[in-house]
Amino acid sequence: MDIRSIKTLEEVRALINARQPQHVNIGFADMQGQIRAKYVSREKFLQTIDKGILFPQATLALDFNDVLRPMPGGQSLADAKFSDNLCRLVPDSGREIPWESASRNLFFLFDYVEEEEPIFPRNVYHRVARKAEQMGYRPFHSCEYEFTLFNESSRSIREKDYRNLDLATLGKSYNLMLRQGVDTDFYNALLDCFACLDVPLEGVHEEMGAGFMEAALGYQEGVLAADNAILFKTFAKILAQRHGRLMTFMARWSNDADGQSGHVHVSLRRPDGESVFHDASQPNAISQEMRYFIGGMQKLLPDFLIMFGPTVNSFRRFQPWIFAPITATWGWENRTCALRAIGGSPSSQRIECRAPGADTNPYLALACALGMGLWGIENKIEPSEEMQGNVYERMSEIPAELKFPSSFGEAIYRYDRSPVAREIFGNAFVDTYVASKYAQEQEFATLVTDVERQRFFEFA
Repeated sequence: MDIRSIKTLEEVRALINARQPQHVNIGFADMQGQIRAKYVSREKFLQTIDKGILFPQATLALDFNDVLRPMPGGQSLADAKFSDNLCRLVPDSGREIPWESASRNLFFLFDYVEEEEPIFPRNVYHRVARKAEQMGYRPFHSCEYEFTLFNESSRSIREKDYRNLDLATLGKSYNLMLRQGVDTDFYNALLDCFACLDVPLEGVHEEMGAGFMEAALGYQEGVLAADNAILFKTFAKILAQRHGRLMTFMARWSNDADGQSGHVHVSLRRPDGESVFHDASQPNAISQEMRYFIGGMQKLLPDFLIMFGPTVNSFRRFQPWIFAPITATWGWENRTCALRAIGGSPSSQRIECRAPGADTNPYLALACALGMGLWGIENKIEPSEEMQGNVYERMSEIPAELKFPSSFGEAIYRYDRSPVAREIFGNAFVDTYVASKYAQEQEFATLVTDVERQRFFEFA
């Protein structure tokens, strides 16, 4: 039985009974976009098909490196019991892990039961997607990720204190066949890995920087695009470490490197598959609904930026001249804008949101992009005039309301105070999200940095 053809719980049961694995990998994506997983026995997994399984809700309060954050939208962290919440198997999420034996290579995602867990990122996307369905739309997305590859290990970077790291390639080598040919073993392993996982990669190539690479994922409908993105980020990092390498998706890992993006593409179709965004009678075939969608994204993006820049480090990327947007402008095929309208055939007419960094949670990034656009359609929000030319050279012309927040703290404050954010994502999610971000901001505000020592140690 082909695991990717499975749609129902009964088909999952039939697969397990046919293959008789010893163990099955199960997991879910946390608030940061990391997969929390474990092996369970075949017998235990069969029980979860009917009953579900319990996971501690407190795992949703964990920041990177398992730093515990406040969770006002869920259980109180003062509750020492840290009680469990029910999770249900997602039957059509099954994949095969390429390096596991046949006795334990099956992997399935689980969802927190939505009534119990309104802050779970996959549930947040589900709620926004249901809104699209109610409006008569089918959302389609794709994600593309930039990342940097190092000849390092998890241990070696700590021993080096994250300094003087050995990049996988030297110098800039954008799309250079030379680099690709030399590193064929790694490229082939990456492509084979995601072919096995059924995560379509439309392209993988060297980017413009030392060790810098990019992967574009195939277009998918709804939550499948986010599932694939989560799998890509997780298994690409695993694969790199299994090959003696290390991969980072930090928004900006070095002052000497450009930012690393996690651009998302979005379009809408009607139930019969007809493009919502394409109207051949209009300039560039941009339909009125596409204009409203752009208008909603443009109006809300400055207040919602924290969903595309989820860490203190994310805001090191929102700088001019490093291929990252710094204003909520839009333009036709203009890569200096936050919102790039892309044309072609009806099926390829779409919007690329260039604000997300590679460090974003795909469920939240896609929920945010979709939610902003649907709000624009609902409220008939007209976008500004299309931006022509290089945005960085025209900053004096950009209205203040379209400029991004200048800091992580300001971005948190604006999201917290946005009534539209609470309308789209719910109070429980917004309260939890901003509480965790405020805690991170306060933590980093107390840290002494290398730059401070270099500037002040001798001379202050």
